[in-house]
Amino acid sequence: MGGERPEQHDGQRRVAVFGAGSWGTALAMQIARCGHQSRLWGRDANQMQHMAKVGSNERFLPGLAFPEGMQPESSFDHLVEWCDEVLVAVPSHAFTDLVTRFEGHLSAGQGVAWACKGLEPGSGRFLHTVAREILGDDTPLAVVTGPSFAAEVARNLPTAVTVAATKPDYAVEIASIFHGGSFRAYTSADIVGAELGGAVKNVLAVATGICDGMGFGDNARAALITRGLAEMMRLGRALGAEDKTLTGLAGMGDLVLTCTGDLSRNRRLGLALGKGADLQETLDQIGQVVEGVGTCEEVIRLGQRNQVELPISEQVHGIIHLGWNPSEGVRRLLAREQKSESD
Repeated sequence: MGGERPEQHDGQRRVAVFGAGSWGTALAMQIARCGHQSRLWGRDANQMQHMAKVGSNERFLPGLAFPEGMQPESSFDHLVEWCDEVLVAVPSHAFTDLVTRFEGHLSAGQGVAWACKGLEPGSGRFLHTVAREILGDDTPLAVVTGPSFAAEVARNLPTAVTVAATKPDYAVEIASIFHGGSFRAYTSADIVGAELGGAVKNVLAVATGICDGMGFGDNARAALITRGLAEMMRLGRALGAEDKTLTGLAGMGDLVLTCTGDLSRNRRLGLALGKGADLQETLDQIGQVVEGVGTCEEVIRLGQRNQVELPISEQVHGIIHLGWNPSEGVRRLLAREQKSESD
């Protein structure tokens, strides 16, 4: 086990952010702007050394200088021993391997937070379930989620997120390292709802992008977002999530942003597919992980296990993984029987 960390009486925290993509970098920048010490770790030691030399992440956030108090770090072990707070910001498919590395290195009572939006590949498990299995029931866990493009956070534009945790005090603790200036962090005890909203909205953003790429107009986009929220809430109720979470920042807020904002990778993928582009070529052009591609498989599994109908997610899964033509996917949706909106 790791040793006890000395208390910092001035309120400043030492925060290690694991994952040096655009999102991890933006969060490390925000933490430093709030007066804490932030260290950013990435797997590529050469890249981390270059970032330390130039004082920015030119690959993902070009031209945005790191604030005072933020520093890239290439030693994983040193960083785990140094920090008071752990924040994971890697794609969901890398979450399990990274969290496994923390086992045996955390101090008593030290928690793990993450800003990943997805489900465990192959199992469809929530990431807090994965983390609890690896780290034990006594480790506090939290997810940071909500409508937040990395580029806008890095530029210090107004942003609001939700921090949902397994323990109320830990939610407040993690929210406090972000909250300040133009960045607001709210707390929640509904970690299931917060994680579900962050995962499902990526799938629905692909669907909305396809709709826009096919030129179906604003009416269709609004209908897809609204019915997508209904789909998210049906699944959430089956899994024990709270409606108020899914109509808040972690659900509807993130859904609207990801379905309408042109910085959304999931929306950009859908736009390209709707225009007839090749899936792999589009992913290569985007050049970063598009979470909706893998998540749609896991969402479908969740729906099947819980006997929840997910028609929009099913069409996205068919288009991405079964080779369905986008026009056929739309035809399937329109061919569904008439029903009450409240069903």
